[in-house]
Amino acid sequence: MTRQTHLDARAIVLLLLCCLLWGINQVAAKAALTEITPLWQAGLRSVVAGLLVWAWSASRGIRLFERDGSLGGGLLAGLLFAAEFACIFVGLQYTSASRMVVFIYLSPFVVALGMPFIAKGETLAARQWAGLVLAFGAVAYAFAEGFSAPHSPNQWWGDALGVLAAVLWGGTTLAIRGTRLSSAAAEKTLLYQLGVSALALCAAAIAAGEPLPLQWSPRLVGLFGFQAVVVTFASYLVWFWLIRHYAATKLAVFTLSTPLFGLLAGALLLGEGISARLVAALVALAAGIVLVSR
Repeated sequence: MTRQTHLDARAIVLLLLCCLLWGINQVAAKAALTEITPLWQAGLRSVVAGLLVWAWSASRGIRLFERDGSLGGGLLAGLLFAAEFACIFVGLQYTSASRMVVFIYLSPFVVALGMPFIAKGETLAARQWAGLVLAFGAVAYAFAEGFSAPHSPNQWWGDALGVLAAVLWGGTTLAIRGTRLSSAAAEKTLLYQLGVSALALCAAAIAAGEPLPLQWSPRLVGLFGFQAVVVTFASYLVWFWLIRHYAATKLAVFTLSTPLFGLLAGALLLGEGISARLVAALVALAAGIVLVSR
């Protein structure tokens, strides 16, 4: 199918809404860790969202289980998706939600580096590469704070898991675009990831000996419901629809605006401190976005 190389007004509005939700999502996940362990939180989130995707598809007559050659790509994308969120939820135990959301958005570099091997029409110009290098340097500058002035003894470990999650997210985008998933319905693409990650993450939680939460407070229900229904079901469905209809490099780079929402949400909702180094890194990230988006 033909993809639009430029983002129109509809795509920009949808992306901004998704970025806002994703920035707040890290705060919700961090807050919920006081009542639910990380792997169970990630795994059960995929279970609930997967059931919602299945119900949504059934109501709209979307066929999810017909043979279309997408199984291999779907399994790969699902495993990468599971590993990504295992890194995020475990990493949030050691670093702040504000820092985590900055590191996750290294994923556009992975997409930009890998996409020319998949779609030659989605290469970046020299000025755009300069923007990516600038943004990468900003993230490296922020990461160094985990060693020089950490908020906790193992902050660097949580930061490193955030970087690894970014690599895995970028790999998921490349797997979708480089396999038969690129022509599959957004619902099927998302269900692959949710189904595989639900099994993998819940199995990992059992293997790690994490206790299954049996008592759910209204606070936990609200935090978990926001993640499962609003973010994992609704916003991810929109995201995969965008990947199918617009240039992946443009989409991935635009999501670098998410750290701004994450920093603000962490400060306002969790009272997390925002250092001058992190603010400087965010400014450089924004400059990189401008260079790449021009």
